[in-house]
Amino acid sequence: MTDSVMPTYGLRDIAFDRGEGVYLIDTAGRRFLDCGSGIAVTSVGHAHPHLVQALKAQAEKVWHTSNLYEIPGQKQAAKRLTDNSFADLVFFCNSGAEANEAMIKIIRKGMAAKGHPEKHHIITIEGAFHGRTLGTLAAGNNPKHLEGFGPKVEGFDHVPFGNLNALRDAIGPLTAGVIIEPVQGEGGIRAMDIEYIKGVRAACDEFGIFMGVDEVQCGMGRTGKLFAYDWSGINPDVMALAKGLGGGFPVGACLATSEAAAGMVAGTHGSTFGGNPLAAAAVNAVLDILLEDGFLEEVKRKAKIFRDGLEALAQRHPEEITEVRGMGLMLGARVQRPNGEVVAACRDEGLLTVPAGDNVVRFLPPLIITEDEISEVLGAFDRALTASAKAA
Repeated sequence: MTDSVMPTYGLRDIAFDRGEGVYLIDTAGRRFLDCGSGIAVTSVGHAHPHLVQALKAQAEKVWHTSNLYEIPGQKQAAKRLTDNSFADLVFFCNSGAEANEAMIKIIRKGMAAKGHPEKHHIITIEGAFHGRTLGTLAAGNNPKHLEGFGPKVEGFDHVPFGNLNALRDAIGPLTAGVIIEPVQGEGGIRAMDIEYIKGVRAACDEFGIFMGVDEVQCGMGRTGKLFAYDWSGINPDVMALAKGLGGGFPVGACLATSEAAAGMVAGTHGSTFGGNPLAAAAVNAVLDILLEDGFLEEVKRKAKIFRDGLEALAQRHPEEITEVRGMGLMLGARVQRPNGEVVAACRDEGLLTVPAGDNVVRFLPPLIITEDEISEVLGAFDRALTASAKAA
């Protein structure tokens, strides 16, 4: 059959028929341990019964009404997100890129509401990835992603990763805010130092600008706390969420304080699908699971077991693994040979992983993974490293 799908993705020679917890089963019946989670999306695993039931129940009532009307489930989800974060208000959308676009607009509009419409520049960090829209591409500043799409959207200033002095020096009369990823995903599973994050907050306070955090990949329990910024003890002004927020259902959100969102009045922003009844049902079901007593403590406990196991493999394969990185169940192994080769070797062993920048292999398992399943993952990765080395 001729493939009419636009070829914007790499070679895809495997298709999945169904999922069960941390496993995916392909159309030939082979089972794979899923340590990619659809790139940190299936936060509560495949076909989680509570999420399935919530979507079934909502699908039998109403799927979509648009934001012309009140959506009770959306209001409930927004209240639960604000009750468990720094934020006062939530805007729902459909993806991480849209959540980041909303964050950019909120920061700029918020500064205009404070009487400084000229302040529209936003500082972002080298290695960042904020999405594929023209605005978020400019924020990420990856030349490969920008090539061929015309003039880069202006208004973004880029500073080196982890260099607080460079960030402070970049703050000028046009600066409206700073956006960071507490843990960079696409950039190579690079966790920001807690003191650096605190320093960013202090600089934003000192200069009267907004601090935004992109937690599209590292949020929703992925690091062992509901939000990664929680580890630093500070509160941002704006935050973008998506991926794990809906457990596989496409939904994003931008959270903000009332001060940051002061300019976001009726007509300033919108989304036809954002936070519709099906999306809201998915968000509420995921929150039911993540906010259960002890769930996030279990994520932290299992994350240590996983991390210790990867560190042990790094000791066993020093010629293959140069570094283990990350936080919680957002882990990465920087490898010696091309990470695409290692990812392919993992797949041959029935393990799905995801490549990232800086030649890193990402491990983003569902948060419900068990100790026994972690052992299976580590065994498969061990075999994949050995096979990869032999094939070289």
